[in-house]
Amino acid sequence: MATDILPTRASGAQQAEVTQRMGFKRWARELGWRHLIGVVAVVYAGFPILYIISSSLSEKGTLTGSNKLFAQVSFANYGKLGETRFWEWVGNTLVIASITAIGTVLMGAAAAYAFSRFRFSGRRVGLTTLLIIQMFPQMLAFVAIFLLLIALGNVIPGLGLNSRLALICIYLGGSLGVNTFLMYGFFNTIPRELDEAAKIDGATHAQIYWTIILRLVAPILAVVGLLSFISTFGEFIIARTVLQSEGNWTLAVGLYNWVSDLLEANWGLFAAGAVISAIPVLALFLFLQKYIVGGLTAGSVKG
Repeated sequence: MATDILPTRASGAQQAEVTQRMGFKRWARELGWRHLIGVVAVVYAGFPILYIISSSLSEKGTLTGSNKLFAQVSFANYGKLGETRFWEWVGNTLVIASITAIGTVLMGAAAAYAFSRFRFSGRRVGLTTLLIIQMFPQMLAFVAIFLLLIALGNVIPGLGLNSRLALICIYLGGSLGVNTFLMYGFFNTIPRELDEAAKIDGATHAQIYWTIILRLVAPILAVVGLLSFISTFGEFIIARTVLQSEGNWTLAVGLYNWVSDLLEANWGLFAAGAVISAIPVLALFLFLQKYIVGGLTAGSVKG
């Protein structure tokens, strides 16, 4: 009788092992590959960050592949930033990016509200034009922008070359098309019955827009503001073309100037400045994170 029990126990253990193997294969087939891709993506995205942080903590001031990560830990490069115009560039960049983000949100929201709520001649043509304009990057026109600012500076010096105000105006004009079209789909998700109910209560179009609509479309406003801030914060080509003097440079232009000369490149200062310059963007992204998914997807199903 004992001999009959032993095979039964053995077959039960084998069946459990087979079941476990089948469960692992099913998990690997359905979910395991996703985890593997996720790990690869994290390593791929995280290694450059670790490398630039390690380089910023190295006193050698080099950026070569032979360096070991965190072989040296020194904050000398961060201390040397105070001896340069780095913090002045940080202030310039924050002012330009913040004003551009706020202006982009206000202008884009007003244009999207007009296209969404009003019916007027040329409305369809205007939307089509915005769709076509956003297909061409703004940097394609930097030669035309340069010549235009030279001519405009002779009439209005404040809007000529080496003017931060001129740079802000250029950023606002370039971002209006794509952001208006992005907001337009979101505005269409707001029921028109809210506007009609507010009109019955005696509200004007301005009151409806400022007190009702803008509060309901807060997610897309946050997304547009974040995208505008990030793109302006790291933009280089147009900023390098417009801003001439070192005191008006943005971070992208200033950091590039440190490493533009290969014989005198200071990669230690560059790495330290790059690490610090990432903090404002990271902080803003974390602050607006709850709006990002809803703001990007809510207006994608209704145009």
